[in-house]
Amino acid sequence: MHTILVTGGCGYIGSHTIVDLLNNGYDVISVDNNSRSTTQLLEGAQKITGKKIINYTVDLCDFDATHKIFEQHKIDGIIHFAAFKSVDESVKVPLLYFQNNLVSQINVLRCAEEFKVSNFVFSSSCSVYGNADVIPVTEETTLKKAESPYGRTKQIGEDMIMDISKVSDTRFILLRYFNPTGAHS
Repeated sequence: MHTILVTGGCGYIGSHTIVDLLNNGYDVISVDNNSRSTTQLLEGAQKITGKKIINYTVDLCDFDATHKIFEQHKIDGIIHFAAFKSVDESVKVPLLYFQNNLVSQINVLRCAEEFKVSNFVFSSSCSVYGNADVIPVTEETTLKKAESPYGRTKQIGEDMIMDISKVSDTRFILLRYFNPTGAHS
């Protein structure tokens, strides 16, 4: 049985991903500081799957607290959803976004390297394309300057992963999705 760490597991995308992982035979550990979420969606995921979900209320910007999660569990993969995501707010308080989104990602990546996690999925954003010259964008569309500090944190996050991937045994995937919506049946 493989264990997947889902950061931001109490959020919309994280909780739906947890349901899918559990329904496909994975063990799941959730971590979320609940600064922008509650455990309500995670409780819904437990009700849907009938499976208990281990959840840590931890701020991933705290390296020591993050490290303890990795010490306590053998983690085979990480899906990193945890980040602040409001474009408007990021324009008003850019340092908050740089601190939260980048430091948390660095801490998770450091642990992934130290504990030799084999797979890492990074939740990026369509905002990395900036103001694209051609619509619709594709995976081959050239990235332009991000239009917000939020978008810039995702560009920097992708750049960090591309640099690390050159020297790491971890396999990385970058997800650049647009506006995910929907509900569980």
